Amino acid sequence: MVDPGRIIASSGHKYEELHRVAGTEEQSPRYIPPWTTPYIIGVGGTSGSGKTSVAVKITASINTPWTVLISLDNFYKPLTPEQHELAVNNQFDFDTPDAVDLDLAYECIKSLKEGKKTSIPMYSFTNHNRIPGKTISIYGSSVVVIEGIYALYDPRLLELMDLKIYVDVDLDVCLARRLSRDIVSRGRDLKGCIQQWETFVKPNADKYVHPTMKNADAIIPSMSNNLVATQTVINHIKSKLQLKSRRHLEELSILGHFHELKPLSEMSNVHQIEHTSQVVALKTMLLDKYTARDDFVFYFDRIATILVSRALDDISAVSPKRVITATGHELELPSVDFDKVTSISIVRSGDCFMRSLKKTVPSMAIGKVLIQSDSHTGEPQLHCEFLPPHIEDYEQVLLVEAQVISGAAVIMAIQVLLDHGVSLSKIKVLVYLATEVGIRRITNAFNDTVQIYAGEVVASDALGFDHCRWARKRFVDSRYFGCD
Repeated sequence: MVDPGRIIASSGHKYEELHRVAGTEEQSPRYIPPWTTPYIIGVGGTSGSGKTSVAVKITASINTPWTVLISLDNFYKPLTPEQHELAVNNQFDFDTPDAVDLDLAYECIKSLKEGKKTSIPMYSFTNHNRIPGKTISIYGSSVVVIEGIYALYDPRLLELMDLKIYVDVDLDVCLARRLSRDIVSRGRDLKGCIQQWETFVKPNADKYVHPTMKNADAIIPSMSNNLVATQTVINHIKSKLQLKSRRHLEELSILGHFHELKPLSEMSNVHQIEHTSQVVALKTMLLDKYTARDDFVFYFDRIATILVSRALDDISAVSPKRVITATGHELELPSVDFDKVTSISIVRSGDCFMRSLKKTVPSMAIGKVLIQSDSHTGEPQLHCEFLPPHIEDYEQVLLVEAQVISGAAVIMAIQVLLDHGVSLSKIKVLVYLATEVGIRRITNAFNDTVQIYAGEVVASDALGFDHCRWARKRFVDSRYFGCD
């Protein structure tokens, strides 16, 4: 497995380009997550050609949970009562391009291409209509596979695709497969299926679908002979994804290295808790391998509470509140609305903060993100996110992580918050132990805007890691949860 923190940028021009950006007034984030500009694959072909099977095989072979398969069948337009009556009698043309809401399909795929969250409608073939109130939410996908008879038809969709595949099968074979599917899976009668084929499917295939073959980058023959062709396409996709992964890791590495390094003490967005006698003693206990686990948990909760309290010191006060003291006196005092603060834990390391967060603000809403490194490449990848509703309306969002090594997971988690409408100025990162390179990556990725509250930042030399080798092993959460 490759450690993102150990990869040195291979091209000096990227190094200097990022350094130039750092000196400008550009305030937009410089980090580009892997789900921004995802790799998009279109799989087209006539009805019954086996394009769905090819798309499923591609998705399964890529074998990553962040690969999404989207069927254009979900984008059939809602039917009027008159159209629905025709559909029940097999007299409605579902195979013309006008039957599919390609405008909505384009908007959804475009949102995914831009790294945004989108909702895909759900369609019922039994009722010939969309399922009211039900959609599929998609976010954070690095690979999107789109399949449908008109996947390669709309020029706007073609522009978004990185690879276009057409599955070419004789129409007689398509008819046999379609009859089997519609009769067995969709409960339709043989006569109606043949009528629909002759009236709509076959003519539209010749008129609209077959011409889209010219838009394809690869043409795959019928399922009985396409094993080699399909595997060749899959190998091509994997090579492209590996290249994309290496570039992502290089960009993460570049974020930790600059020609001119500003000392951490001069970085206004990095706050290390004051080294009081209590804090120094707590750190000593936490780093001692012979500290019992129960004591380790107690000491960590204590220093985590200090970090949370420090981060909340600048929470804005609301209008004064009238209170009655225990002695019966009426006073007008400033108040704070803690309901405007939420926290997001980066599982599992961030979960070490849960007890301290709940003790500090018992009513605090808490969300979670799961980010793990790929076992082969070391690339951080988003597996799932559970965020409080309307998170963009909170005044402060505390992002907690017990230990930061490369900084990749925190950077990705911040990007998730940005994609959900949270302003950079509202995000505060709380970490007990961090390497200097990890902290620099976070600050450089977001133009020194994100506030970081750290218990201890382990300094590193010019190469980045020699003076903090002991801090590169993730041990805090293992000790906290008794998994070491």
